[in-house]
Amino acid sequence: MRVVLFTGKGGVGKTTLAAATAALLAGAGRSALVVSTDPAHSLGDALDAELGSDPTPVAENLWAAHIEARHLLEGAWGELQGHLRTMLAGAGVDELVADELTVLPGVEDLLALVEVQRFADSGEYDVVVVDCGPTAETLRLLTLPEALSGYLERLFPAHRRAVRGLVANLAGAKNDGAGWERTVAALGALADQLAGLRALLADRSRTSIRLVLTPERVVAAETRRTLTALALHELRVDALMANRVMPGPPRSLRGPAARWLRERATEQQVVLRELEQLAADVPVTAVRYTAAEPTGVGALRELARSIYGDRDPAGAAEETAPRPLMELRRTAGQGVSADTEFELDVALPGAEDAPLDLARVGDDMVVGIGFSRRMVSLPSVLRRCEATGARLEGTGAQARLVITFVPDPGTWMTS
Repeated sequence: MRVVLFTGKGGVGKTTLAAATAALLAGAGRSALVVSTDPAHSLGDALDAELGSDPTPVAENLWAAHIEARHLLEGAWGELQGHLRTMLAGAGVDELVADELTVLPGVEDLLALVEVQRFADSGEYDVVVVDCGPTAETLRLLTLPEALSGYLERLFPAHRRAVRGLVANLAGAKNDGAGWERTVAALGALADQLAGLRALLADRSRTSIRLVLTPERVVAAETRRTLTALALHELRVDALMANRVMPGPPRSLRGPAARWLRERATEQQVVLRELEQLAADVPVTAVRYTAAEPTGVGALRELARSIYGDRDPAGAAEETAPRPLMELRRTAGQGVSADTEFELDVALPGAEDAPLDLARVGDDMVVGIGFSRRMVSLPSVLRRCEATGARLEGTGAQARLVITFVPDPGTWMTS
């Protein structure tokens, strides 16, 4: 079972390519579900079908649905929110403040992702294709499981959930042991769910992330930033899909229209070559500009055939493990010697063109690149060290951030 996520700047055609991919998979005999998490919900228009929140059969082996996260708020999240409100009230937190504290940021996006995972784990489909929202929304969607795991851990650490009776007493819940047990169980289930979502997104044997763009400089610049942001969060892109690529006119064609077509096609090819250099390990697929907008299963399937040819539209699982997006290595010393030095190496393709920020917060390192931030939980050995420097190595697809750590005399182990 595979999950294929399509995202890109608004208006570049990601919905069309997501629907086309699902249609081709279904035509090849694989059960495919295509779902939209984009609030615009134009998937039904592309398929020429009326869609709702439940999977609707569109063609043989093909189902489609719109995910309405707002409707999900009243279900499982409403129950957990009630548990949290009870816990905070028992700890003496004002009711109005408790209501505010129990509204996790981005919970609607989280619920949409949970719904995608539910479809993927149902066993009913070979492939789940996801038409995500525009790039910024999708970045938030894909990074939410890790961010909310950190939020939950700070609000209610795992070691406290384990010592239930002690924390119940601290929270003033002595008279409601059963309620406290339900709250702890609900929080534990949420933590497990977040961990499962993160594992699904990071698993290349199950999940593909594809960036759709048009070969224009402004759109390509956003794509470069997105590649860097996803790499920061250890999420890999398996394809860049350049949509609406213009054909070059024949040399015999003359006049203003021919001149415009040549200039446009030349400019697009320059942008495509730059993208290929930036993302050396990510294939760039050119998608021809069709004369008519492809709508309906038949037209979408024809478009997909021209895109994928003999390749598997769902993407192939990794046969060999790629280089990790984040590596820790010792560069000096051995054992617990005081002259030890470590380097934390983070892949950040295109980072040389973006502003970079670093900050140490307790056991975490906050890495900011452009518009994206990540709280990197440091390995245990680095928690007893202090960062002494950082540098960028390489350019383009090979750019990597290297942070140097040395032992903190106040916490380091001594032989």
